[in-house]
Amino acid sequence: MDVSEFSDAEKLIYLPLYGLITGSCYLFFMPLQQMLLKKSGDHWKLKHELVFLLCFVLLSMTVARLFYLFVIVPYEPNPYSLGYHITSIFLPALSVILPILIVGRFAFGKYKDKTLEEQKIEIQGEGNYESLRLLLKDLICIQSSDNYVEVFYLDGTTLKKSLIRNTLSKVSEAFPELLRTHRSFMVNPYHFQSWKTEKGKHLLQLSQSIKIPISKTYLSDVKARIDL
Repeated sequence: MDVSEFSDAEKLIYLPLYGLITGSCYLFFMPLQQMLLKKSGDHWKLKHELVFLLCFVLLSMTVARLFYLFVIVPYEPNPYSLGYHITSIFLPALSVILPILIVGRFAFGKYKDKTLEEQKIEIQGEGNYESLRLLLKDLICIQSSDNYVEVFYLDGTTLKKSLIRNTLSKVSEAFPELLRTHRSFMVNPYHFQSWKTEKGKHLLQLSQSIKIPISKTYLSDVKARIDL
């Protein structure tokens, strides 16, 4: 950032401002990161990281260049050319800043993945290798199917289902957060959308346009657990 040309007083003023510019540009693109993450179904990919970093670098260089021209040398007749600014100042600075940023983002991503993994629940089956690990918020509902349970859940934005050898009663005991609505159905109240009545029968409308019946046995408990 042309530190050698600054006096001690100027260094105390301009260098923190350059840091503020970089930090502000980074924060400016956080909504872009959230948009890309949501679009990819919570699966951050290398191409998303490259798009984020490229946008961040271009904006930072543009704002820093404008700051240099209109704040640091507003009346100088011969400011640094754009080419010199890029090759002799921006690129050397980026060679230091970008590796630190990339390593930091990678470490934070690993920490976030570990935290999410620790938050997952595990629906176990009777077989040694039968189980399903997922976040509770991704679980929509579970349906009994003979000696199995069919689990409906979200993988990103995609609705999926898995068949696990277990009973609804055992799953209900293991996860009291879930709500039994019928002898064959159990739901996650998190995905409740609306209360419906069709042909005199009570139903719950859940995410992904899933409708779950409510039997008279569980009706009062459902009303107590869900705001209707």
